[in-house]
Amino acid sequence: MKILVPLLAAAALLAQPAVAGQSPNHPEEMYPDNIPPLVTPDGPYVEMIKQVQQKLHEAGFDAGPVNGDFGVKTQAALGQYQLSQLLPASGALDDSTLKALGIEQAAQEQD
Repeated sequence: MKILVPLLAAAALLAQPAVAGQSPNHPEEMYPDNIPPLVTPDGPYVEMIKQVQQKLHEAGFDAGPVNGDFGVKTQAALGQYQLSQLLPASGALDDSTLKALGIEQAAQEQD
């Protein structure tokens, strides 16, 4: 019985979010939405990245604003999505991740 009480207390602590109002299953929510862009807003993949961000939001992952910037918040959300889909959690836009999100890469973007 002495061991059971600490185990129950530990389980109760693990069940609580790390920050009030934040889900422990979605650490991407901890990144701010106003981080400066990592890429130029007129790059060749902006529209595809916007689609990725929108699909991540639809799947329940906070990818930040749908702005076409593949920043740290989008990468974190993508990594969490990959984990949820049992894909390698690289945070990168590989073919299997794009397929799981239902996004087809345009032929001109692959060239």
